[in-house]
Amino acid sequence: MAAVPASVEILAEPSLTLGLLAWLLAGAALGCCSGLVPGLHANNFALLLAGFAPSIPGRPLFVGCAMLAAGVVHTFVNAVPAMALGVPDAEMAVTALPGHRLVLEGRGYEAIRLSALGSLLAVLAAVPLAVPVTRGVTAAYPAIRTHLSVVLAMVVVALIASERTWWTRLGGLVSFALAATLGVLTLDLATDAPLEAGGMLAPLFAGLFGAPVLIDAIRGGGVPPQRDESIAMSRPLVGGTAIAGALAGAVVGYVPGISAAIAAVAVLVVVPGRSGDRGYIVATSGVDTANTIFALFALVAIGQPRTGVMVAFDAVNAPLELPVLVAGIVLAGCVGFVLVIVVGDAYLDLVGRTDYWKISVAVLALLCCLSYLFTGLVGVSVFAVATAVGLVPIRVGARRVHLMGVLIGPLIVGA
Repeated sequence: MAAVPASVEILAEPSLTLGLLAWLLAGAALGCCSGLVPGLHANNFALLLAGFAPSIPGRPLFVGCAMLAAGVVHTFVNAVPAMALGVPDAEMAVTALPGHRLVLEGRGYEAIRLSALGSLLAVLAAVPLAVPVTRGVTAAYPAIRTHLSVVLAMVVVALIASERTWWTRLGGLVSFALAATLGVLTLDLATDAPLEAGGMLAPLFAGLFGAPVLIDAIRGGGVPPQRDESIAMSRPLVGGTAIAGALAGAVVGYVPGISAAIAAVAVLVVVPGRSGDRGYIVATSGVDTANTIFALFALVAIGQPRTGVMVAFDAVNAPLELPVLVAGIVLAGCVGFVLVIVVGDAYLDLVGRTDYWKISVAVLALLCCLSYLFTGLVGVSVFAVATAVGLVPIRVGARRVHLMGVLIGPLIVGA
């Protein structure tokens, strides 16, 4: 007798359906908690999951769904500390400053809703796009891989050229060069850390993008009261920008070495100029979240886990039941949409009622601790150097997006 597909079995058994829902909600709660920790990189979180996931009692499919739900909700909620504190997950790095700027203008509620919409719309767009995009990217992959360094170099030139003055272009070039050198020298460093979920991304991004904002905030006036939550961006533009982010997320899912952060940088080149900070938030949130769906289809198509979350999923030997897994991701996206608005608004209000210098000092200490836990004393040193590099674009008035050279530079050199 042929085995009954898990998707049919779950639909036929209400108890199994409720069990799956419970696992999804548990995963969503875990992803919410991890996303709210400033500076906790998604890959570190995913590798921690991969470490203990095989020992969790439960059906492998249900545990796998919980892993995916945790990863999806993390990509929703990680926007909150990026906007409220200016401390991003690596994938949110390029949108941290625009989001934080809106918070300082009293438009934080709007920024959170833009991020939530970008993520949710990207998930909904990625589901019907997954199959045709899988075929297209798989066919184009050899050419993309062959000319990857040229593509990335063109993105870098476009970003530097988009600066408004020659001084800021020079500042952008210097920032990129320093970050690229830092990435080449440190990304592959061996570490002796307390937790086996290491990797230099945590101290690098905490230093480049988080610490400089916190240092300046110690002398600042804190987060002002937030007001109107209405969105000052047209619906068609929100939808189109989210779809652009979703398509960029497809590249992340299929092309080795391209992270969501790098894809987000490429999206910034094509996002309509009139959308400004709001467009950046929608697009980069879309890249980060859609990546989960495309990475799942990449696992099915080529058998390789392309993200930390997929490594965790693969570790539990969950069956690749696409109907159940995709439905679980979409449900997790809906939960994440609600969570990021409810939790995000409360988070902003709490930060606004607290002395910001105290928050800044506490989060700086937390970033040092995370750097040590994931990468040891070497990581703490890297965090300090990255902080110095991260101050460069701020001091010369250039955009911090050039600091993404920390990932782009090593790829260009190694391509």
